[in-house]
Amino acid sequence: MAQKDQVEKVWFNGDKTSKIEIYLAKNGTYCGRVTWLNEPNDKETGKPKLDKENPDDKLKTRPVQNLVIMTGFKKNPDNKDEYIDGKIYDPKKGKTYCGRITFKGKSLDLRGYLCSLTFLGRNEVWEVAE
Repeated sequence: MAQKDQVEKVWFNGDKTSKIEIYLAKNGTYCGRVTWLNEPNDKETGKPKLDKENPDDKLKTRPVQNLVIMTGFKKNPDNKDEYIDGKIYDPKKGKTYCGRITFKGKSLDLRGYLCSLTFLGRNEVWEVAE
């Protein structure tokens, strides 16, 4: 059995409102899916939260639970603790950003930014949830 990579764990997002499992996809890149929400149901409807901010009308009915929000991250060949060239989807805003992850042991430094303007973005620290 192959050993898991250092980022292949379940992580709390920055405000601890969700847990994201990072895993190695079949295409060899790292992805992440929402595995837990502290408020899984929509306050207005009482039903599971949906991806209602998505700009694609066909995707607005997808549940946020189990939604893949990170795709395409590759290990930086020059830095074993950095993962680059990925995309991060924010279901609260319905927007996708380019991203970079830096592994820091029990935490990850995430940088999400506009793909065309790398200086426009935000940083967030995720903590291991296991």
